[in-house]
Amino acid sequence: MALTPSNMLALGTAAPTFALPDTRTGATVNSSGFAGKPMLVAFICNHCPYVVHIQAQFVALANELVARGCAVVAISANDATGYPQDGPDKMAELASNLNFEFPYLYDESQDVAQAYDAACTPDFYLFDASHTLVYRGQFDASRPGNKVSVTGADLRAAAEAVLSGQAVSAEQVPSVGCNIKWK
Repeated sequence: MALTPSNMLALGTAAPTFALPDTRTGATVNSSGFAGKPMLVAFICNHCPYVVHIQAQFVALANELVARGCAVVAISANDATGYPQDGPDKMAELASNLNFEFPYLYDESQDVAQAYDAACTPDFYLFDASHTLVYRGQFDASRPGNKVSVTGADLRAAAEAVLSGQAVSAEQVPSVGCNIKWK
């Protein structure tokens, strides 16, 4: 496991646009369809031990946020040639097995990951309703093997602030995980 930190895109950055296929449905999901809603963009993949470690709690939080009116998308940008477990078919299977209530998009060209300056999985970006970046950082302080409970505390606090119209704390800790598997 190569430990890679997130690049911490500048707060206040406008959300880069995307139009990517949802591996669950085959439909193209366009970021413009989420106009006027807060939006969480999570770069994940199927095989990364850091993602697997938080997976159940992330899906639970993401599904809760969707129910509360926040747009959520998960994106995998890993090279599926070198990492076939991260390909669209396996992504769709995982999303079905874990009951994703949000799109699981495949960024085959890796252009969207580059536009977000994503570096690792997991890498989280939370935008307010005007799609201005207000949070980028860790899910919580838990890591595989560190014996800290997975709670999603950091991302949850940021999302709660956004959903209640409050400011998100600028004190944010980078996410860490496996590097995105670039082509």
